[in-house]
Amino acid sequence: MIDVGDKPITRRRALARAEVHMNDVALAKIEEGTVAKGDVLATARVAGIAAAKRTPDLLPLCHPLLLDYVRVDLVVDRAAGCVRIEAECAVEGRTGVEMEALVSASATALCVHDMLKSTDPTISIDGIALWEKDGGKSGAWRRPEA
Repeated sequence: MIDVGDKPITRRRALARAEVHMNDVALAKIEEGTVAKGDVLATARVAGIAAAKRTPDLLPLCHPLLLDYVRVDLVVDRAAGCVRIEAECAVEGRTGVEMEALVSASATALCVHDMLKSTDPTISIDGIALWEKDGGKSGAWRRPEA
C-alpha cells in the first residue's frame, strides 16, 4: 500500500457502471418477480453495497475506507436486453473510491448473473467501467463518451 498520510482529506466520489445482458425470458422474470431465488434487483443492490464495504478484503493493496455513501441502482432495459447497473461511492478521505465503485458494480452484476443463470446460461456481463470521479489532487474526471 502506498502512504497517503500526507494527502489532504477531501470529499471523494466515484461512479461505475456495468450491464448484464440476458434473454427476454430472464428479463421478464425479473420484472414479474418470478425468479426462484427471489427479488433480483433488491438482492443485487444489497450485494453491491456489501461489496463496496469489503473492497480491501478483495483487493489486497486497497486502503480500508470508512465509506460515507454507497448507492446502487439497477434498471431493466428491455430494448437493450439488459439490466443496467450504476454504483456510486463517496468518502471524506485521503484516497479515492474508484475501486469501491467498480467492485460494487461488478458484485451487483455477478449477483444478477447468479440469480438468473438457470434461466439463461448465456448471460454476459459487459461494460464494467469507471464513469466519473471527483475529489483529490486530480479533481473531476468524466469518461469521454459520457
